[in-house]
Amino acid sequence: MSKAIKKAEKILKQYYGYDHFREGQIPVIEAVLEGRDVLGIMPTGAGKSVCYQVPALMMKGITIVISPLISLMKDQVGTLNQMGVHAAFLNSSLTSGQYYKALQLAKQGRYKIIYVAPERLETESFLDFALSEQVQISFVAVDEAHCVSQWGQDFRPGYLKILDFLDRLPYRPVVGAYTATATAEVREDILDILRLQNPYVETTGFDRGNLFFAVKKPVDKYKELVSYLKEKGYDTSGDSGIIYCLTRKSVEQVSFDLRNEGFSVTRYHAGLSDEERKENQENFIYGKRQIMVATNAFGMGIDKPDVRFVIHYNMPKNMESYYQEAGRAGRDGEPSECILYYEPKDVRTNRLFIENGEENSELAEETRKIVKERDLDRLKQMTFYCFTSECLRQYILNYFGEKGSSYCGNCLNCQTQFEEVDITLEANTILRCLDALDWNYGAATVIDIVHGGKSQKILGKNLDKNPEYAVLSERTVPRLRQILRELQFREYVEEKGEQYPVICLTPEGKAFMKTEEPLIMKLPKEESEKKSESKEKKNRRKKGAVAAELSEKDAELFESLRELRREIASEEKVPPYMVFADKTLAGMCVMRPATRDEMLEVSGVGEHKLKKYGDRFLEILRKG
Repeated sequence: MSKAIKKAEKILKQYYGYDHFREGQIPVIEAVLEGRDVLGIMPTGAGKSVCYQVPALMMKGITIVISPLISLMKDQVGTLNQMGVHAAFLNSSLTSGQYYKALQLAKQGRYKIIYVAPERLETESFLDFALSEQVQISFVAVDEAHCVSQWGQDFRPGYLKILDFLDRLPYRPVVGAYTATATAEVREDILDILRLQNPYVETTGFDRGNLFFAVKKPVDKYKELVSYLKEKGYDTSGDSGIIYCLTRKSVEQVSFDLRNEGFSVTRYHAGLSDEERKENQENFIYGKRQIMVATNAFGMGIDKPDVRFVIHYNMPKNMESYYQEAGRAGRDGEPSECILYYEPKDVRTNRLFIENGEENSELAEETRKIVKERDLDRLKQMTFYCFTSECLRQYILNYFGEKGSSYCGNCLNCQTQFEEVDITLEANTILRCLDALDWNYGAATVIDIVHGGKSQKILGKNLDKNPEYAVLSERTVPRLRQILRELQFREYVEEKGEQYPVICLTPEGKAFMKTEEPLIMKLPKEESEKKSESKEKKNRRKKGAVAAELSEKDAELFESLRELRREIASEEKVPPYMVFADKTLAGMCVMRPATRDEMLEVSGVGEHKLKKYGDRFLEILRKG
């Protein structure tokens, strides 16, 4: 081990309280300290920030961290200050007085790490600071580096200004680019656009083994959601979760309904005032509200480690967005769940967003067309994820260019028994039914026709005279619904209309009817009884993931330590996890340190936090 890495490990222990680096962190840190540019592609929760913060504390001069969102900067700067590291952010949330005061202190060398939005790089005031003879910028870290690519899911034109900023500096600092999600194409874009010199590239892999993945297609999504939350005990436990919706309207409706059900809920979307968004976000981060219902406007840069579930109430428009949002679960490494509810109209809504999207308005017309085509292809890949009967984890890893096992054992597909079923008869029956209709009807009515329904609508509109009426009366309605979705997936039928969606036969569907090709699909075996979660697992959920691993006596002590943590967090106006993580409190319960030296042996306890909080926690530990 080199001297530099030994020193880096001392800093890791002193400020972060950890004895060892995680996979992939050492070579990235070592490359920066050697003066090499780096590209670090690491999954959410892998510790990307440590890869630029530790070198920043070891290098001479200032490190500039370019970051896309105010929430991301605030969270990371707050965490650094809690550890005893002088850091600041420069963005629009500061008043003019605060902004210029921060720049003045930065010129005086007060801060080792300064976070800045990319749009600030070209302002006169920031350039005056950056080009000052008093200032030595030794390292520039580009966080969420995928934002530099027009092919990335979060392209920000402001990121293209980074190169201009670097060119204006009297000397070129070391440049590091870091992201959690990047396809091979986006990876090449980052390297080219930022002109990384002789870069060391580290890809630690995209797999998050602690996350359970599931795709469900419920008839009633809201009923399914409430059932899940109650079955898992989230109505009684203090565990946190995020529910993502596609539209502001859905956020309002779901959050309102859950609140009426008695859940601890808040909401977040771009239609709220800045003040309300800030308050709601802080209520979630500080643990005053357990469940956040939000659009994709929420989450980037939120480093809340104890999010136990992320539910996508609607399908997102691409795999990059999905994996980034789902990855906000289980950042502490504890078991967490990522569940996606699929319904066909999500595809239509996303397609409308892509067709009418304004986020690429700054691009040239020709480029916009290409980006739109890429976005529509990504939407198709996202839809494939919702229909695959193969391992969901393998699908995600393959999408990002990484090989995965065909069986992970920790996704719904791997835990479901499938059977190959010949649905040629059912498919042709449904397609012929649609072809014979004089008018288009919704999915429920189409299924009702082939199943032989006798509702007033069926009989009153003479739909029982359809040549395919009751042909599939022996099939179950849920199975027919699955087959109709498969036909939509294969684009043999499509759903049209927003307010009153109807099922229409496509040219591809008509062509299939003329062939004699068999149609095989994998379907879950129909079970007479739904398997219920074990009592042990339910109790684990109600206790919380970390506390469930402790003995009864240790669990009581754990709650006492959590109460002290809440008290300190309230005093210092910081989220509880910034004081100590649940894992660190659990470590105290198991190791029972009696002295300051022994307390330092607990993972997550650094020297700065020991001085600040050590005695108060030791007092409770001695009593326990």
